[in-house]
Amino acid sequence: MNTKFIVSSLVMAVASLMQGFLVHALALHNDYARLPNLYRPESQAEGYFGYMLLAHLLIGIGLTWIYRRGHEAGKGVLVQGARFGAAIAVVSTIPVFLIYFAVQPVPSDLVAQQIVFDSIGMVVLGVIVAWLNK
Repeated sequence: MNTKFIVSSLVMAVASLMQGFLVHALALHNDYARLPNLYRPESQAEGYFGYMLLAHLLIGIGLTWIYRRGHEAGKGVLVQGARFGAAIAVVSTIPVFLIYFAVQPVPSDLVAQQIVFDSIGMVVLGVIVAWLNK
C-alpha cells in the first residue's frame, strides 16, 4: 500500500458516493418515495449515513485494489477502465439488484432503472480508477 493506492481509494470512495447520490437520491428519489414500507424515511436514514460512508470507502478500496492487481499494461485507460467497470457490474451490481428483486417486493421497472443506472455508473467508476492508476 502506497500513497497512490490511498489517494485512489479516497477519490474512488468520493466518486462512488457522488454516483450513488446522483442515481439514488436524485434520479430515483420519487420511485423510492412511492415505497415507504420498503425504505427508511429521510429523517431516519440520516442516522445511518455513517454506514453509507463506510460502504463507499470500502467500494473505493476494493475497486482500487482489484484494478491494480488485474490491469494490463499498455492498454488504453478508457477501454481498460470501461471493461473493468462492466466486469464489476456483472459480478456485483446486476446480481445484487436481481437478488433484492427476488426477495423484496420492488417494482420491476425500478429494478431495471437501478441496474441500468448503477451499471453505467460502475463503468464510469472503472474509467476513473483506470485513469488514477495509469
